[in-house]
Amino acid sequence: MRWAFAGAIAMGLMVAFGAFGAHGLERHVSEEAMSWWETAAQYHAWHGLGLFAVGWVGQWSAHPRRVFVAGAGLCIGLVLFSGSLYLMALTGHRWLGAITPLGGTAWIVAWIFLARAARKGPQ
Repeated sequence: MRWAFAGAIAMGLMVAFGAFGAHGLERHVSEEAMSWWETAAQYHAWHGLGLFAVGWVGQWSAHPRRVFVAGAGLCIGLVLFSGSLYLMALTGHRWLGAITPLGGTAWIVAWIFLARAARKGPQ
């Protein structure tokens, strides 16, 4: 259940960040920065929903360690990928873009572990 809770928090934050970007940020940053913000929000949403999938698989998987790695990887990816893009859009510091691929890597690992946890189906 902790992963569904994390997913709900992530999705709530995504709605807040998305609304901030659409209604408060647009007039204050460049078009390129808005593009970074939109990418962050889009990936934030998909991986927030992914946390619900981790919660669901965790209910029946015989591999709790794999489920944990999947959930942790999705959370780490949210902070590193989306977080770095949000900050880059707000600050204009392009060096933050070097952090973004680390979040993407965490997500790839997380999805692999989730697939491995779900592989044998309900037990």
